[in-house]
Amino acid sequence: MSNDNNSPIELLEERHSHGGLQQVYSHFSEACQCKMTFAIFLPPQAKTGNCPTLTYLSGLTCSHANVMEKGEYRAAAAEHGIIIVCPDTSPRGDDVADEEVYYFGTGAGFYLNATQAPYAANYQMERYITDELPKLISQHFAVSDSKESIFGHSMGGHGAMTLALKNPGRYKSVSAFAPIATPNQSEWGRNAFTKFLGADEKVWRTVDTVSLLEDGATLPDTLVDQGLDDEFLPNLNPEALEAACAKAGVNLTLRRHEGYDHSYYFISTFMADHIGWHAKRLNG
Repeated sequence: MSNDNNSPIELLEERHSHGGLQQVYSHFSEACQCKMTFAIFLPPQAKTGNCPTLTYLSGLTCSHANVMEKGEYRAAAAEHGIIIVCPDTSPRGDDVADEEVYYFGTGAGFYLNATQAPYAANYQMERYITDELPKLISQHFAVSDSKESIFGHSMGGHGAMTLALKNPGRYKSVSAFAPIATPNQSEWGRNAFTKFLGADEKVWRTVDTVSLLEDGATLPDTLVDQGLDDEFLPNLNPEALEAACAKAGVNLTLRRHEGYDHSYYFISTFMADHIGWHAKRLNG
């Protein structure tokens, strides 16, 4: 891997951890038309061969750094020989359209391709996550191209499931922590979809997990953990996800946990479970 001035990625940070390397890179994104940052953990097994990739999509207000610093994924990733990729949640920069609310714009790209001005110029997160970033990772790191899974938290759980629904056969498995299952029925999602995609709610169905399931799309094996003391539970609607998966024949494991909220205390508690669960499907 080259990090000279001609390289399309720039190494910003590197730390040794659990026998592997935690790194952070920046690059110019053609999809988002700005500099983007991502974190990647390379387990010790990546020194001698290609490894499966598990992409983590973060939630509202987050960047790559939140899960990198609080998610506690490295020990399990090193044990199972899995590369963890942590993209940012949105384009950023002075020239990127934004609003002063936490649930829209910077830190809240909703992993979709915006079609409405001024947001369409930069907010092409679906294309970035499913096309541009994986190609970049494949060019520079020892990944097994046919072994890929995806997971995420809250808005990132929404992203993980909708991207898997829209790309059948792409991901071996999907999981989520407290995902927004029906964003087209939540304050967060309705606000974002109106501005990113316009007022036609039929279009919103193409970026809503439950709607996609109702309209015939399907998921691979799916694991979801939900805290029952989650302060955002009315925006998440796990019951609708459970019902839609049952009707669609999706193999969903939905675990509910008394006392847990929406924070990284919750996520880090079950992170190793998720990585081990994905490892069985990526390596099996």
